[in-house]
Amino acid sequence: MKRYASYKASGVEWLGELPEHWTKKRLRDCIEGCANGVWGDEPDRGEDDIPVIRVADFDRERRQVVEYETHRKVDASQRQSRALSPGDLLIEKSGGGEQQPVGMVVSYLGPAGAVCSNFVARMPPRSGVISRFMVYLHAYLYASRVTGISIKQTTGIQNLDATAYLSQACFLPPPDEQQAIADYLDAETARIDTLIQEKEGLIGLLREWRQSVIAEAVTKGLDERVAMKPSGVTWLGEVPEHWKIERLRFRVKLNPLPSRSLDAEQLTSFLPMEAIGDDGTLDLERTRRVGEVASGYTFFEDGDIAIAKITPCYENGKGAVMVGLHEGIGFGTTELIVMRPTQADCPQWLYYLTMCSAFRLPGEALMQGAGGQKRVPDLFVKDYVAPVPPLDEQQAIADYLDVETTKIDTLITHTQEAIALLKELRAATIADAVLGRVDVR
Repeated sequence: MKRYASYKASGVEWLGELPEHWTKKRLRDCIEGCANGVWGDEPDRGEDDIPVIRVADFDRERRQVVEYETHRKVDASQRQSRALSPGDLLIEKSGGGEQQPVGMVVSYLGPAGAVCSNFVARMPPRSGVISRFMVYLHAYLYASRVTGISIKQTTGIQNLDATAYLSQACFLPPPDEQQAIADYLDAETARIDTLIQEKEGLIGLLREWRQSVIAEAVTKGLDERVAMKPSGVTWLGEVPEHWKIERLRFRVKLNPLPSRSLDAEQLTSFLPMEAIGDDGTLDLERTRRVGEVASGYTFFEDGDIAIAKITPCYENGKGAVMVGLHEGIGFGTTELIVMRPTQADCPQWLYYLTMCSAFRLPGEALMQGAGGQKRVPDLFVKDYVAPVPPLDEQQAIADYLDVETTKIDTLITHTQEAIALLKELRAATIADAVLGRVDVR
């Protein structure tokens, strides 16, 4: 794709050179205004109950709002100047976080007459300004962290100074060219998004494959010729005849206390959930410093098995065998269940047992708690009926699964890397078009 015939300096670091005929403006010059939304009152099924668009309704990948979940009671006087029309721009003014800064702009494509919430502002585009072009321009500015210049942090919530942000310079092509760029980016980003979705689907299939390989090995063993017997447990089915069937409470101690006395000065680090990889790896560089021993803390030892007990980490199979620890790494029992073998069992085999669907699925069914903080009860682990092979078979199963899961994990990693590259391509495609680095006409 070719470049434009001539360019000019924008005088703005993050814009660089732009096509000669593009017009310099401020972002505020491209909209009729920036009106904060309203939250309204509890709905009563009357005529004033209308859709209220929240930040949670933003499709952050496609930069649009089509679907919504919330209805609130908003009287006519409040919604008169706030009623949304298809094509309006919506800007997130409050919220965000460390990994997802506030300030995203999306295009509203829902029905006319809805309003946005008080954390969102409505920005109708001016005549001669194409809504979808502006969405892509704002997407570039968001990805370039230009919004960060205008963010104010208060008590953990980010607030966007919309006046400051909308004072930033931008350059607009004529309306027909804006439309051509928007049409081009709609097509190109849709093509890239399709590739991303296909690769995300592949990761799902690879994880299912990983799960089935583990389940087959830890419940059936590695010898297809061995005689089988009923386990007496619905989710286990038949197991090798010479294996024991035993509750885990007789083979592990849960959340054990320190084996020796340790004081606050000796506890140097706390192991957070993010230090445990989805593939069973352990990143000790991500441990957090702590200042004192809190109630409910205990200490890891090499050979302990830690598994996530909260949703969604439990369902995703987060867990690891503790290896290579230095003195003073502790854990709390709110996020992790820690098992310390009390018999001569292979820790890596115990880890794979807890990754098996025959362990995961019944645990999910017994999760307790509200909202996104459901937890697997410790009692489930203690009472779990496990198929227990002899130690030599435990080691053979662990060795086999180390090899097989590594193969699958490598494929997953390569696919995740491909997704990251596709997302970079998407961002670069948007930047090239909205900055006029390529002529898409």
